[in-house]
Amino acid sequence: MTEPATGTTAPTKLSRLTIDRGAPVRRRRRRWLWWALAGIALAVVAAAAFGPRKFEVQTASVLKAYPTQQYAQLVASGYVVAQRRAAVASKATGQLVELRVREGSVVKKDDIIARIDANDVQASIASAQAAVGQAEAGLLQAQAQLKQSQVEQGNADAELQRTLGLQAQGFVSPQALDSVRRRADAARASGAAAEAAIGQGQASVVQAQAQLKVLQVNKDYTLIRAPFDGVVLVKNANVGDIISPFSSASSTQGAVVTMADMSTLEVEADVSESNVSKVRAEQPVEITLDALPDVRFRGNVSRIVPTVDRAKATVMTKVRFEKLDPRILPEMSAKVSFLSQPATDADQTAVLAVNPKAVTERDGKRVVFRLKDDSVEAVPVTPGRTLGDALELSGSALKSGDKVVLAPDSKLHTGAKVSVAAGK
Repeated sequence: MTEPATGTTAPTKLSRLTIDRGAPVRRRRRRWLWWALAGIALAVVAAAAFGPRKFEVQTASVLKAYPTQQYAQLVASGYVVAQRRAAVASKATGQLVELRVREGSVVKKDDIIARIDANDVQASIASAQAAVGQAEAGLLQAQAQLKQSQVEQGNADAELQRTLGLQAQGFVSPQALDSVRRRADAARASGAAAEAAIGQGQASVVQAQAQLKVLQVNKDYTLIRAPFDGVVLVKNANVGDIISPFSSASSTQGAVVTMADMSTLEVEADVSESNVSKVRAEQPVEITLDALPDVRFRGNVSRIVPTVDRAKATVMTKVRFEKLDPRILPEMSAKVSFLSQPATDADQTAVLAVNPKAVTERDGKRVVFRLKDDSVEAVPVTPGRTLGDALELSGSALKSGDKVVLAPDSKLHTGAKVSVAAGK
């Protein structure tokens, strides 16, 4: 009776005892993956802990400096200007018919720069010359009349003397004597009138000559001349333009050229009124021009303008060059260093300098760490003078423009890998 029941339950129990062969394989694979990841992490940690260290650094540049910086008490900015400068114009009005110069032309005092049409003035001169001739002819006529009057007066006086003698002898009547006297008086009056005519003629000649001279001066105004030795900076007009000393009209020009005396070039520098006490007349200075950054010019304070610009709170200081250079041009930007003592040629010779924070000590020697690609190398240096914010270096293999490490870490060494800090 029990066998059928047993027969029906046996397959169910056996199915429960079946082994799933896929499950253990998945566990072993998972375990192997975890061990691999752990090994990689350990390798990364070991590399970070025991591998070469990379330093983050800040850098500065090796630059050229000048020993005069140690004497600088104050630095001011300004511009080169010509103390003798002129906008050359004409006192006459007319059309420009000739222009003999251009920008950069060198001219001497009284050289003709340009010429204005002078036909109308020339015609007036011709008329004035004719008036002078007419006045001179009138003077000659008055002089001839005076001579004639003098002859007549001489004859009349002689006849009067004879008549007086005859009248004393009773040979001439009183009426005849009166007639002779009237003739002598008339001759004297005619002589006085001739003398007056001569005076009037001389005055007419002088007046005509003066008028001629005025017109000749007006003609000379049509020739525009250089007022001094200099160089033409700007050409303001061209042939055909109407030139007028009062150029308010849009169709006229005032100045024909602008010129400057290059021997009077100076620097006008604005000094803050709070620092003006550091500046004195004849104080030595060093001048640098933006256009010639590698050249230093010596000079001194020419004068200090005795007024303050209220808007800028500055005092203008005039600085003269000790020696002018043909490369110096008006309106160049300039920087003026006011020095405590005059600069020498040696003081104006460039030297290498660096931020003092870049110099450190290794094995008893002073070195700087020069950046080379992504690593550094120690370069021995010999520190010198302090030049402003920089330190002079000598006897090193550095050159201007090299990058060096600022405030190097005490563990930094030659060959160490570095990265430059962001923004440095």
